[in-house]
Amino acid sequence: MLQESFTLKAHKPLPVDFYERETAIVARDLLGKLVVRKTANDIMTARIVEVEAYLGENDPASHAYQGITPRCAIMFGRAGRAYVYLNYGVHCLLNVVAEREGCAGAILIRGLEPVSGIDTMMMNRPVEKVVDLTNGPGKLTKALQIDLRDNGLDITVEGSGLFIVNGAEEAFSIIESPRIGISAGTDMLLRFSIEGNPYVSR
Repeated sequence: MLQESFTLKAHKPLPVDFYERETAIVARDLLGKLVVRKTANDIMTARIVEVEAYLGENDPASHAYQGITPRCAIMFGRAGRAYVYLNYGVHCLLNVVAEREGCAGAILIRGLEPVSGIDTMMMNRPVEKVVDLTNGPGKLTKALQIDLRDNGLDITVEGSGLFIVNGAEEAFSIIESPRIGISAGTDMLLRFSIEGNPYVSR
């Protein structure tokens, strides 16, 4: 894979109103967008190729299914914030908050295709093949140095160090399928991925 150049001045974070829509719609529209991670040493970018939508109190697989708790309160808050939590005490997972305030919704970023800053990603998470670098929700957060300190970040402003921008215009087909690694809500087709992309998780 050829590393692409990325010029920050040419990209602006997606605005709040992009996220203030139905969670499943936002999830589909995130495909092809670029996650931008700014650290003290580098700017890393990666194309979103796989996501999962988690709804509110009607979704048994959602953290918000039982209503507001200290853990999931952010899902009921203002859209356009990062929801980062520790999964099984091991991996930090990156979600973005959707819907209008008071209505829970979040999208799990499951798979990314590295675009720039790949050498830094490889130092953060050494692998033999680049294709294995960010093809999973726990893998991509380690590669991009995303952890619990990023929970609650406003991803609609550049100064947060973590935000999402429009990617290059490209045509692709979207696959809808059941979400992975859950025991409830398995009949809901809320996993969306770019057909044929090698960075979609297995």
